[in-house]
Amino acid sequence: MFDKLASVEAKYEQLMAEVADPAVQADTAKFRTHSKMLAEMQPLVEHFRAYKDMVARITTTEELLTDPDMRELAQEELKALEARRDALLAEIRVLLVPKDPNDEKNVVLEIRAGAGGDEAALFAADLFRMYSRYAERQRWRVEVLNISDSGGGGIKEVTALIEGRGVYSRLKYDSGVHRVQRVPATEASGRIHTSTATVAVLPEAEEVDIQIDAKDLRIDTFCSSGPGGQSVNTTYSAVRITHIPTGVVVSQQDEKSQVKNRAKAMKVLRSRLYEMEMRRQQEAIAKDRRTQVGTGDRSEKIRTYNFRENRITDHRIPFTMHQLTLALDGDLGELIDAAAAHFTAEKLKEVTDTAEADPVR
Repeated sequence: MFDKLASVEAKYEQLMAEVADPAVQADTAKFRTHSKMLAEMQPLVEHFRAYKDMVARITTTEELLTDPDMRELAQEELKALEARRDALLAEIRVLLVPKDPNDEKNVVLEIRAGAGGDEAALFAADLFRMYSRYAERQRWRVEVLNISDSGGGGIKEVTALIEGRGVYSRLKYDSGVHRVQRVPATEASGRIHTSTATVAVLPEAEEVDIQIDAKDLRIDTFCSSGPGGQSVNTTYSAVRITHIPTGVVVSQQDEKSQVKNRAKAMKVLRSRLYEMEMRRQQEAIAKDRRTQVGTGDRSEKIRTYNFRENRITDHRIPFTMHQLTLALDGDLGELIDAAAAHFTAEKLKEVTDTAEADPVR
């Protein structure tokens, strides 16, 4: 670990020297890239330098222990210095946790009703409302790309784009199967039903993230169905795009314009393919290790929403909160923070386990 820190510090000093070079300053793109790298490295370098300074001060203070007149004072000072050294080391290990490059991305949110018929569709609608209200609290923008109603207030499936600062970093742990336990309004006997809905949180992929060859696409057009006015069923505005190599199919029909439907469908397709590539890389790196959302398999149950007990349980952590009503109204902070803290701790443990022994202690 300390070899890595020394390497980062050396790279930081090299970049500092380069940004002071008039030639680099004249190259806008290079100067911007260097400045961004320096900003990302600065917290780690500052902590490492503070740590080395603290180690040096500890060494100096330890020398005073041999002086009878200074021993008591030195012992008190040593305790404070060692506490600060240990705190700095803990902070350094957190800073060494690799940052997810997708954290600042927008997301494509997909929610689909699972097992449970009409109850599952109602639950899917509850989840979409929950995430929409959470987005409002965060001042994010939500754009529905595609929605299929089931009638009676339920949703078969919905795809939405959520735009804002750090959206993926907050929602990325919510991918998986969400389970609800409640008594349906039509259940006369008061028996609790269990239903499910699938949530997928995909980082929005731009064209630079995932390249799609036009020859790999089959694009079909068809007449839209459902509400939307007289033109809905008379024009071929709906679009279905099939990515032939993977078999991924995306349909879009919300817009009256075929061009707009195609653009939205391509946005969703890119995000799905990007997620598939991310999952492939994760599995190749660590087949036997649980990552932030398991293996990425959406059949994995992650949460249970129990209405009778006003309870939400995250089965991965585990974590339970008895504020289901507030959560469904968009107050997800505690739930999201708990998941983020857990998975950050897991990553930190990996860093700690693979770190070298401290050679200066």
